Amino acid sequence: QVQLVESGGGLVQAGGSLILSCAASGLTFRSYTMGWFRQAPGKERDFVGGISWSGGSTFYVDSVKGRFTVSRDNAKNMVYLQMNRLKPEDTAVYYCAARRGKFVSGERSDYDYWGQGTQVTVSS
Repeated sequence: QVQLVESGGGLVQAGGSLILSCAASGLTFRSYTMGWFRQAPGKERDFVGGISWSGGSTFYVDSVKGRFTVSRDNAKNMVYLQMNRLKPEDTAVYYCAARRGKFVSGERSDYDYWGQGTQVTVSS
């Protein structure tokens, strides 16, 4: 049974930092591209960033470029989202997702497995 479990969310002031972690189990982790999505209240779940199965390529939505960094540790079956210079508009539930294949996709429907999400709240 595949499980993705996010952790590290919380309340932070604008300008602060958080690191989200996602622990994967039940899958051959190195065969999966990993993505981070977020969903604010009343909005769609949107792509934030992703990393290829080797970790050699990363992609980000424009609004987080230069502030967020996705990384992975294939030996530990972990993927991370380092979030710096946080803004109130980054407030959302953050989800990690796994997609079998080499390439990152920004489409929700391309991902096979999802975590339960972790809340990030940025106060102004």
